[in-house]
Amino acid sequence: MHSTVLKLEPVPTAERPPLVTIRAARPGDLQQILDMIALHAECHGDTAKLSAADLDRDLFGPTPWVTALVAEAAGRLIGYALMVPMYRAAEGMRGMELHQIFVRADHRGHGIGHHIVARAREHARLSGCGYLSVSASTGNFQAHRFYEGMNFRAGPVTGMRYVQALG
Repeated sequence: MHSTVLKLEPVPTAERPPLVTIRAARPGDLQQILDMIALHAECHGDTAKLSAADLDRDLFGPTPWVTALVAEAAGRLIGYALMVPMYRAAEGMRGMELHQIFVRADHRGHGIGHHIVARAREHARLSGCGYLSVSASTGNFQAHRFYEGMNFRAGPVTGMRYVQALG
């Protein structure tokens, strides 16, 4: 589970857009979301391998796997959050993982990320979740400050995560 927010080096910011709407993603948003996922991957030295067909299946298919919120200003998507369900079986508690959050570089510093997280929190509550979870790389101190400033509490990382390919 990787979630990060911002690149570490400062970037120039644009003038604050007059109106930003945070809403659920729609099928017509796919290309702009894919573009931002690629930018998010670049921030971490990765290359996005996600196809439009995969994202369409996972967001809007018969069994949606991911929930996406987008930030829109002047008809352009300027940020997004991807969320996936979680479960604490011993407690019988539903949760939501804020898997990725991203704001375009030219719109950072205007509180858009805070609004996206607030909407993600609201979505999780309305979905019957008792918690919202997010993670950030150990060296991503800017993301740590961002999450802590939004009242997320850091918890210890214990053990290793093991993965087995199924295909």
